[in-house]
Amino acid sequence: MIKLIDVHKSFGNNHVLRGLNLEIEKGKTTVIIGRSGGGKSVLLKHIIGLVKPDTGQVLVDGVDVTGLNDRKMDEVRKNFGVLFQGAALFDSMTVGENVAFPLREHTRKKDREIRQIVKDRLHAVGLTGVEEIMPSELSGGMKKRAGLARAIALHPQVVLFDEPTTGLDPVMTEAVNELIVNTQRDFNLTCVATSHDMQSIFTIGHKIAMIYEGKVVACGTPEEIRESENPVLKQFLSGSLDGPINIL
Repeated sequence: MIKLIDVHKSFGNNHVLRGLNLEIEKGKTTVIIGRSGGGKSVLLKHIIGLVKPDTGQVLVDGVDVTGLNDRKMDEVRKNFGVLFQGAALFDSMTVGENVAFPLREHTRKKDREIRQIVKDRLHAVGLTGVEEIMPSELSGGMKKRAGLARAIALHPQVVLFDEPTTGLDPVMTEAVNELIVNTQRDFNLTCVATSHDMQSIFTIGHKIAMIYEGKVVACGTPEEIRESENPVLKQFLSGSLDGPINIL
C-alpha cells in the first residue's frame, strides 16, 4: 500500500530521517515506535504529503507522491483520514458539524445524505445522539471517538493515528485501543500509528517498526518484536537507562 524508500529529511542541521525504508501493508495496522523527536511524526507527514523528502521516494499505491503538484496531492489525500493527538476538533462547531466537515468540503452530497453518514460514523465509533453537542462538553475519550468518526467520514483507505492514547488513563487507553482495532477491521483500513504506549503497541499493531537515528532498525510482528535481541529495541521496550545506548 505504502512504501518509503531511502527517505532523507533534514531541518536545518537536524538530520531527522537518514535513509529510512519502510513498507506498510494494505489492510493492516503498522505501529511506529521510537524516542521523542526521532522522526515518527515527520514520517507520517511524509506519507500524507505535508512534508517532502530531501531525497528518496514515498509510494502510495505505486505512485511516487513526492513529485505531485498540490492539486494531485489533494486528490491522494482524500484517501487518507487522520486522527490527531488531541483529536483537533473545531471548537466552534458541534460534533455533527465536525464529522460533516470533510463531506461538505470534498463531496457534493446533499444535506440529508451527509446527516445519515455522520450518524453512521458516530455510531461506528460508539457515539450516538451527540451531533448537537459541542466538543468542550466531551470527555477526552469521547473527543478521540469523535475525531475518529471525522477521520473515516469519507471512507478512506488509510487512517493515520498520531499518539492516539496520549493523555488517557489506562481504562480509556484500553477502550481507544479496542476502538482502533474494531474500526480497522470493520472498514478494512490500512492504518499507521505512532505510539509510546506499550499496551497500545502490542494491542493494535499487526506490524511494529522502530525508528532509531533516522532509520528503521527493527520491524516485525508483535511476537517477533518481543523476541528480538536488537539491543536498541530491547532497551526501548524495557524503558531501561542502563547500558551504552541511550534512546530516551
